[in-house]
Amino acid sequence: MLKYIKEFDTHLEITGFENVRIPDIGWFLKTIRKEKPKNVEIQFFDAKLVSTWQHLYFAVLNALTAFKNKGNISKSLAMEIMLYASAQHQIRKATKLFGIKSPVSNVAMLVVGEKSEDVKLAISRASKHVKAQADEAVLEMSEEKAMLIRKVFGISETELETMIKENNSERVLTDLVIERMALLGTQR
Repeated sequence: MLKYIKEFDTHLEITGFENVRIPDIGWFLKTIRKEKPKNVEIQFFDAKLVSTWQHLYFAVLNALTAFKNKGNISKSLAMEIMLYASAQHQIRKATKLFGIKSPVSNVAMLVVGEKSEDVKLAISRASKHVKAQADEAVLEMSEEKAMLIRKVFGISETELETMIKENNSERVLTDLVIERMALLGTQR
């Protein structure tokens, strides 16, 4: 799903892959970064902690805003996106929580760039190394995924129940994750 973020003149694509097996994560990431177009950032996430595509979309918005306002922690936009997606201040914690690990199963891939052609090219090049079927369903919420996300983001049953009374229950968990990410920017 290719999106254009007008306020930052940036293109963004978020996709997922099911049943990914990458024996050497270091080699994989180095190869992807070497082959990507110049003005593109790529980040991979453990999809079991991604609370829908909106989670990653808002992580990108927060990271772009942090760079624009010179409030970024990381020197790289891709890593700043990882920090926001995980709602962590420390790069090591963010990558340990949300980064892909071996053995890998379901992966979310995010590509950000100035030109839509470069974003599409990066997706194409990276996809050939993933060696798995593209499947955006890995970004969707499941009961098992919701329990894990609640634990990682510290979302209590009471908080969830309160929000469900006021909102559509399907979006509540994602909204709470996005809220946690927004709070990260205010705590710097």
